[in-house]
Amino acid sequence: MTEVNQPRQRKPRRRRSATESLVSIALGLEATLVFFVTMAVFGLREVSPGVAFGGGAVLFLLLIIAAAYARFPWAIWLGWAMQVVLIALGLVLPVMYAIGAGFAAIFIYCFLTGRRLDRQNNSATA
Repeated sequence: MTEVNQPRQRKPRRRRSATESLVSIALGLEATLVFFVTMAVFGLREVSPGVAFGGGAVLFLLLIIAAAYARFPWAIWLGWAMQVVLIALGLVLPVMYAIGAGFAAIFIYCFLTGRRLDRQNNSATA
């Protein structure tokens, strides 16, 4: 007879790479940035409310998707594309040239540092 209240066995968590962790943090911060930029663009009436909120929502979702799936190469490529988009937001809000470049620098640093740490971890275990 089997016991009804047996605790369920959990699968062990997948080990995340340093690149995945660092890049997903950077992309999450960028998603937060896009939220605030959307509010600023709307408040300054730079574009129509539909364009501001629609475009902001699309960018926000793309950044969250890239952060959530950072273990896949396509998500890293999406992250790189989002860096270009963030800088290009300077066409709408000129200060975004500088802010976008700053966040792109953070993304690049996280990507390169994560790759270096992953190489070190792989050579240490081999």
